[in-house]
Amino acid sequence: MINRKPLEASLTAVKSAFPKAKPKMGMILGSGLSEVAESFEQLGVLSYAKIPGLGKAGVAGHAGKLVWGKSAGIETFIFQGRRHVYEGVGWEAVATPLFLLKSLGAKAVFLTNAAGGTNPKWTPGNLMIIEDHINMMGITPLLGAHDTFWGPRFPDQSFIYDRQLRAALARAGRAAKVALRKGVYFAGTGPTYETPAEVRAWRALGADAVGMSTVPEAMLANAAGLRVVGLSCITNMAAGILDQPLTHEEVFETSQQAMANMKKLILQFWQELAKEKI
Repeated sequence: MINRKPLEASLTAVKSAFPKAKPKMGMILGSGLSEVAESFEQLGVLSYAKIPGLGKAGVAGHAGKLVWGKSAGIETFIFQGRRHVYEGVGWEAVATPLFLLKSLGAKAVFLTNAAGGTNPKWTPGNLMIIEDHINMMGITPLLGAHDTFWGPRFPDQSFIYDRQLRAALARAGRAAKVALRKGVYFAGTGPTYETPAEVRAWRALGADAVGMSTVPEAMLANAAGLRVVGLSCITNMAAGILDQPLTHEEVFETSQQAMANMKKLILQFWQELAKEKI
């Protein structure tokens, strides 16, 4: 069960730091992707360490800052890095960004991650629009006593990744001349990388990319009534596809190499969002 007390304390801290903030959009940046925030007009910056429900980021490649920014006239909360359930910090740190966004009136959230590719025809540096996901974490942040803040007791998950927003992201890719894949994201708990046998099994189940995040946030956001759109940066090929070990350093380096395309795509996507009048 998600404890509301640290979430409420986080909201108080953010309102104190950014009393005029009224974000319409949120964006959570995955491993090595924090630099994307530099493309936005920055209205304020707050360290996660000063946000009770979040706390200092615990994984390399996650800057651990909340940026209050704007692009294409859309006020946005950009979370530079995420907390993961494998860090042992509980669901509160994972849920805090979504709690803040809904509480402050945001309508949608853009989730990004670094992921391993399971399709042998893909290459590191590819960007994938998430069309759906498979939750193999064995857990869900919605376990426990029902809190109506997170929507109904049994939330529908037929359309977690908003069709209209996915279409807008695809248009942004064409306009920015950034090639985009489309596929299914598969989430395990981590922090270990997958085994080759697991990758073969997951490919058979329909996975195009594998990772250790995003799914809990998507589930919470969808349940709470936020529109969700997701993007994976394929930073490495999953275990067994190439004859080499996997490292977090490789993930970070590849995400940095993809940064120029990420920035172009996201700025164009915000232009599309402005047309949609989100």
